[in-house]
Amino acid sequence: MSLPCKEKPSKSRPSSAEESTESDDPFDFSTLSAGIDKSLEKLSVNLSKLRTGGRFNIEILEDVRVQLDKDVKGTERLGDLAQVLPKGGRSVMVLVGEKDHVKPIISAIQGSRDLNFQPQTDAHNALQLNIPIPPPTKESRDQALAAASKMGGVADLGVKSARAAMQKRLRAMELQKVVRPDDLKKAHKEMEKLVEKGHADAKKVTEAARKGMEQQ
Repeated sequence: MSLPCKEKPSKSRPSSAEESTESDDPFDFSTLSAGIDKSLEKLSVNLSKLRTGGRFNIEILEDVRVQLDKDVKGTERLGDLAQVLPKGGRSVMVLVGEKDHVKPIISAIQGSRDLNFQPQTDAHNALQLNIPIPPPTKESRDQALAAASKMGGVADLGVKSARAAMQKRLRAMELQKVVRPDDLKKAHKEMEKLVEKGHADAKKVTEAARKGMEQQ
């Protein structure tokens, strides 16, 4: 009857050993890379939403919040109530799904702090709003450039945060003495290379966006 008792701990050892080996791998940079990639992806998305002239990003309009009922605090995303399409030239059109939503959508667009748009009801379709996109001013361009720089700084902080988490993990391995000192030293060097590349990529994306804004 004692044999089964001896077998139970032996079965659990390989599993715990595998977990220990996996968690103590100083060259596993998957979490670090994921954190850096997430920061860069968020940076690219946010930069694409800056309005500086040229081709208008319709997502800016789609993200406007619309209050359908003044007696209700909740709001709806404009993109869920209407379809926003480029119309040609410097204008877009908004195809509203329901007649009762037209006025609230117009009010929401006019009241948006990030936009300076004046929607006009189409003469042939009461559910269609035509919106001329005004050319960028020096003030709006300067604001966009400043916002782009700020977004780049936020991305840098994201990269630093990912590095701090990896640094903490390597430090724990060092204190527990589960990894050879030479391997830890190599892991630190590899970590810094990834972090340096992350910062460089964030700078590259930000500068490219700013350059495009300045040329418009």
